[in-house]
Amino acid sequence: MPNKDQKLLSRLKKSDKNSLRDLFTKYHQSLFNFVLYRVKDEVIADDIVQDTFFRVWKHRNSIKPNQSFFSYIAKISNNLCMDYFRHENVKLRHQEHIPQLTQSGVDNPAIQYESKILEDKIHNIVNNSLPEKCREIFILSRVNGLPNQDIAELLEVSRRTVENQLYRALKVLRSKLKDYL
Repeated sequence: MPNKDQKLLSRLKKSDKNSLRDLFTKYHQSLFNFVLYRVKDEVIADDIVQDTFFRVWKHRNSIKPNQSFFSYIAKISNNLCMDYFRHENVKLRHQEHIPQLTQSGVDNPAIQYESKILEDKIHNIVNNSLPEKCREIFILSRVNGLPNQDIAELLEVSRRTVENQLYRALKVLRSKLKDYL
């Protein structure tokens, strides 16, 4: 590893944001190409690269300055790619269980009206009936589509806490929407 990387990594361990910027500038394109080859989607690849550097910053204290930095970020991004593929696989498996609106249903004003009422009711329940932490976790999961592990890391709580809060939110929604189910 070049001596310059060792210096940057040592500075990074001391929470020097400029060193992260320098490492990002140096390795972004190579890492982007590495990820793009796997996911075949530029937007997803860019998200994974951003997440990779976010994790580098978050776990900067565990970085070893004399290890290969590219190997380190390649491993992180590879794990994030695997998470992405698992998430996509789950979405595909469950998509067949989600009823699809027919074109006539989309054009039907009665269905549009009922959908809007249901959407407003869900929005109202989420914002007014869920405790703050529960609401935050629900939105990150169901609206933003983040996996439970990422939510746990982002909020610095256990994955089990995330799962419990999601269970709690869904229980409240089921209870308050029982007339619609």
